[in-house]
Amino acid sequence: MSQQIIITKANGQKEPFDSSKLIRSLRRAGAQPLLIKSILTEIEKGLQDGMTTRRIYQQAFTLLKKGNTKPVAGLYSLRRAVMDLGPSGFPFEKFIGEIFIQKGYKVQIGRVIQGHCISHEIDVLAYNDAEVHLIEAKFHNNHGTKTDTKVALYIKSRFDDLRDVAIVIDKQERKMTDGWLITNTKFTQSAKQYAACQQLQIIGWDYPKKGNLHDFITEADLHPLTTLTTLSKAEKNLLLERGVVLLKHVKNNPEVLDVLGLSVQKKTKVLEEVKLICVHSDA
Repeated sequence: MSQQIIITKANGQKEPFDSSKLIRSLRRAGAQPLLIKSILTEIEKGLQDGMTTRRIYQQAFTLLKKGNTKPVAGLYSLRRAVMDLGPSGFPFEKFIGEIFIQKGYKVQIGRVIQGHCISHEIDVLAYNDAEVHLIEAKFHNNHGTKTDTKVALYIKSRFDDLRDVAIVIDKQERKMTDGWLITNTKFTQSAKQYAACQQLQIIGWDYPKKGNLHDFITEADLHPLTTLTTLSKAEKNLLLERGVVLLKHVKNNPEVLDVLGLSVQKKTKVLEEVKLICVHSDA
């Protein structure tokens, strides 16, 4: 583009439109080069100063939903799909628990543990024969919100109070190996620096560069139910309330959809999208 367009990010900051960011997100979702070029051309036609990144995303998402690109649309909307696990935050805790189960851990959700000074409710306790991880799952439903140093300080103080405390797990006394802070958004630079200094394990949407939350989801095929484009928000919330959090739950047990009272035609479309996204993610 010859003219520089200034867009508004989710956190209110202004920056020049960078087509490479859009191209990268489309490519990561599995869009083919010709489709990426077509979408970029269409979006650049309507760019205006002050346009929000959310509006640009919505336009790209709408274009992806056309034809046989719905699975790509679902993967493109992955970050927002994770945000849609809220607002209570509990489904996000369960989602993080599923990630650790996939990694071979046993998991307890919402376990209350007595520390040296006070008791603490731990979002996710993940353990195996050698390790005990205490995990704080910090959920944000605003795309522009970042997890800052205050949160990292608070979490670190909780883990310090629990360090060397005997935790009864499967009738045996264990001690925590380490503490983790996992969020579905990003960290401020100072939070990253503090965590590195204090040896606090932190995982964000795109942090660290390898082994971030996005990697966890795509590599282990742990796409949330909210990725689906063939179900309404109300229908997805009804399934979430019943503990159906992942697409693999629907893939492995299609009967979980029966509670929605879908027509045969719509149920078929939903299952086709589930299958296509899972196949696409394995590619």
